[in-house]
Amino acid sequence: MKLDSSATRSEPTPLSRAGLWWGLLGVAAFSFTVPFTRIAVQGGGMSPLFAGSGRAVVAAALAATALAVTGQRPPRGVQWARVAVVAGGVVAGFPLLTSFALTTAPASHGAVVIALLPAATAVTAVLRAHERRPASFWLTAAVGAVAAVAFASLQGGGLGGPHGSDLLLFGAVLAAAIGYAEGGLLARELGAWQTVSWALVVAAPPMLLATAASLDRRPLTAGPVEWAAFAYLGVVSMFLGFFAWYRGLAIGPMARVGQVQLVQPVMTISWAALFLHEPLSWPTVLGGVAVIACAAAAVRTRRGRRGNPAKST
Repeated sequence: MKLDSSATRSEPTPLSRAGLWWGLLGVAAFSFTVPFTRIAVQGGGMSPLFAGSGRAVVAAALAATALAVTGQRPPRGVQWARVAVVAGGVVAGFPLLTSFALTTAPASHGAVVIALLPAATAVTAVLRAHERRPASFWLTAAVGAVAAVAFASLQGGGLGGPHGSDLLLFGAVLAAAIGYAEGGLLARELGAWQTVSWALVVAAPPMLLATAASLDRRPLTAGPVEWAAFAYLGVVSMFLGFFAWYRGLAIGPMARVGQVQLVQPVMTISWAALFLHEPLSWPTVLGGVAVIACAAAAVRTRRGRRGNPAKST
């Protein structure tokens, strides 16, 4: 069945349980990314450039193999440019920016800024996909974003003054939001895992050069723990996790499915407490419950009155 171009309709389908569950599975996979990136780079045995680009090289090798074995049709025409947008956002932008930021910022502080990603994804989806959302959705999404930042701030000891890594983290949020929105649209045409696979292949040459440059500047002295974290980043965060995430966004609506990311800081800080021994308190646990409640309210918000879909020219 051929799907309509996502740029010519206001909303793909009513909210689907399947879309939410696929999205939640992707979020669960991504929730380990920040603490595992911190593990990979904090000891100095692995440079942030290698951690950010090398994981993409690993994922690109897996993607190229999967595409070749299954004989997937390559993108056509303008789809290549859209694949490049996805690659720039989620294959290059987010991993590299977070890797450099987390050399100095703790995982809990990274979660503070990344907690804004659901709201950024919702705004980007509305602008790019012309999804119409009622005022009640924006209210619950805004409350959810504030709750997520407050939750992560509480666990991280407060926002405090500006951190030198904050600009990198905000850039990572913007890059990911653009990549998520474009990838969710493209997944309706190419398929979920095919979209991320082609994006990885497109990004492979510059990521390979960046990896080689990182090895030329600093030899690797990482231990087994750092390599295990790196393996997760390459195989799951950069590859398998996107299968579920883009599948959920493709089912859509993207703005609502994207709100399940509000639970990501809850998961991330839980993993930071487990793997990095960052403190976890009962007020933080209660705050996490509040964040999850906000996410549930956002995804359950009913559609507003539907306008006439934009017609293609």
